Amino acid sequence: MADHVVPHFHNDAGIPVIEIGAREFKCVGARPPFDHPHIFCDMGDVNEFICPYCSTLYRFDAKLRPAEARPASCALNDAGSIEPAVS
Repeated sequence: MADHVVPHFHNDAGIPVIEIGAREFKCVGARPPFDHPHIFCDMGDVNEFICPYCSTLYRFDAKLRPAEARPASCALNDAGSIEPAVS
């Protein structure tokens, strides 16, 4: 059984860079029903990852919590809905 939930991120807005607080995550492309295959992404020791499906550049930011994104609207919660913005 997994010891943590893998955060999911999307890029409905088509922005070039999304900053996230996780090095392991899933990219869904756009939100369903316009999503691409939900792929597991692992940055390893580097700070950036380009999704091979949608070409979104994800950049790690240690100041963010694992499920947070900048912009905040790009984070998906466990139910697949948009995360509320963090103030």
